[in-house]
Amino acid sequence: MHYFERICSSMPEGFVSFERKVLPLEQLPLCVSYPEADFWSKSVVSLCLFEVHSSGFIEDQSNGALEVDFANKYLGGGALRSGCLQEEIRFMINPELIAGMLFLPCMEDNEAIEIVGAERFSNYTGYASSFCFSGDHVDKRNVDGFRRCKTRIVAIDALCRAGMRQYKCTYLLREANKAFCGFLDQSNCDHHKSLFQDGGSQGSQCMETDKDTNVVVKDFPMDEAPSTSVEIAMNRGEYINQVIGYSDKKGSWCLDLEDKIGIATGNWGCGAFGGDPELKTMIQWLAASQAARPSVSYYALGIKSLQNLNQVSQWILSHEWTVGDLWNMLVEYSSRRFNKETNLGFFAWLLPTLFAHDAKMSNLTSTP
Repeated sequence: MHYFERICSSMPEGFVSFERKVLPLEQLPLCVSYPEADFWSKSVVSLCLFEVHSSGFIEDQSNGALEVDFANKYLGGGALRSGCLQEEIRFMINPELIAGMLFLPCMEDNEAIEIVGAERFSNYTGYASSFCFSGDHVDKRNVDGFRRCKTRIVAIDALCRAGMRQYKCTYLLREANKAFCGFLDQSNCDHHKSLFQDGGSQGSQCMETDKDTNVVVKDFPMDEAPSTSVEIAMNRGEYINQVIGYSDKKGSWCLDLEDKIGIATGNWGCGAFGGDPELKTMIQWLAASQAARPSVSYYALGIKSLQNLNQVSQWILSHEWTVGDLWNMLVEYSSRRFNKETNLGFFAWLLPTLFAHDAKMSNLTSTP
């Protein structure tokens, strides 16, 4: 209701774009394909910076980072029903996201959805049953060359009802690839391919408008494979749908390719979906690093099992681990956890000395 009050008094300008991102299951020359476990195991990419926030929310970050939507495989989840968790709340305070529910299909394991330009209109308090509208929000973020608000949101759906199966290598791979798909910028394909395989190049990503229909049509050179993503740009004032493809023609409208921006995320898939917070944290970190993101800003929101996250991440960074190092350690831990050879969390299993010291100090402070 507040959104419609706002736009009736002042119609927003510019665009909101929706992109379905895909890691193709087969090898294609112009893009990064869906990785196998061996790819992660052998990666020599360095882990990116990792910053832990004990307070605050993803949507309040001010560094221009790509913000993670803890999505349902059907974009928006219960936003138009009774849902009131992280994804639904984001769709309430940025209502233009709801438009994507009309035309974006159920996400497969090799797909993610990125939305650029959705403006925030509302403030709120609470979560789930305590969620409540708390007034107007004026979004002061800058706009890009296409008059899109500089808010980038990526929807990735975690493994549902994770249980013990999340420790099987098959599902570790599924989660790592899902996050990687969301965090990867395929327009930098040359750079990403150079990290783990030879060959491959990608032309400039552009779009050209058909003057009669206002639809941006695909235009591919005959020797060029099609894009693995489709983007829809919604003109906020005139409701024009535009499909973006490739073109090298003079006067075409090229995509505003993003700078190297970090990831803002948190406890993805760790609430109703039942994911292990320690495992999911590390999976997102290695995926962001492999996607050549410079940093991860992690909003832990007071989860007890993550109270030592900053110490663990700094220890890992100080030992200069690669993506492959972290992946192999996760695989070893998960195998032991699945086979009931350990009941420890990943952090305590990895650094028993650190956690033994913490337990000792806790006992000392609680002794009368």
